[in-house]
Amino acid sequence: MANGILIIDKPAGWTSHDVVAKLRGILHEKRIGHAGTLDPMATGVLPVFVGRATRAVEFAAEREKEYIAGLRLGVVTDTQDVTGNTLSTHPVDLTRAQVEAALAPFRGDIQQIPPMYSAIKRNGKKLYELARRGEEVERQPRPITIYELELLDQVSPSEYTLRVLCSKGTYVRTLCHDIGQALGCGGTLFSLRRTQSAGFTLADGVTLEQVQAAQDPASLLLPVDAYFSGHPMLLLKTAGAEKKLRNGTPLTLEAPDGIYRVYSRQKEFLALAKQEQGRMTTIKSFFEV
Repeated sequence: MANGILIIDKPAGWTSHDVVAKLRGILHEKRIGHAGTLDPMATGVLPVFVGRATRAVEFAAEREKEYIAGLRLGVVTDTQDVTGNTLSTHPVDLTRAQVEAALAPFRGDIQQIPPMYSAIKRNGKKLYELARRGEEVERQPRPITIYELELLDQVSPSEYTLRVLCSKGTYVRTLCHDIGQALGCGGTLFSLRRTQSAGFTLADGVTLEQVQAAQDPASLLLPVDAYFSGHPMLLLKTAGAEKKLRNGTPLTLEAPDGIYRVYSRQKEFLALAKQEQGRMTTIKSFFEV
């Protein structure tokens, strides 16, 4: 039975759901989920969790993400990227230094209004469903953090490449739109590649073609405990302690306070657990029931 994490380098034109459906067929496993949806036009790091590793998806969503984004100035679209309908065009007469200076207010903790073309729900309806019907509703700004925002290159008089390191919930196409508004000429996203997500990078990635061509696709899976490698390992010493943990009963252990990767005596990864004042409780279990 396949259990673990695949870091897929998502191709353009595929939805994140398409990738999951394809992998269900290749791995013959229904329990597959992904962390951090990528739009069809976007490529790059898509962490996919397989089997009991799907229990780790909720932790992956909290981590920061990094993107290489293409900003096209002078164009405004309804989707805030080049897949949408053009709403307006404007001449662009800006230097690289002016564009660089415009990035400063977007660094750090900022407020961002989510785009209409998003999966956020309003009265049970996804915003993109309303947008496709020509409706627009008021959206409240949401707090996000742009940890790093760097102008990498100018690829044409009106096109720039940006590197964005940001918190969850950040819409990079909205960031491009807002930068364009700040510059007075409008802007839209023309390319997007995610280079980091959930602590994984492109160096960890494999393509769908590589997975499909592998003699044993399951051999490409990373173990789920690798995702929690930043936490110390704790090996249970008795069958009684293991039984208690499997039953969801807190353990009385001598260990410093903190979060631990907990293993059986046979070194099977059992759970992520919290130790506090001599008492260990399970945060999330990963053993097969």
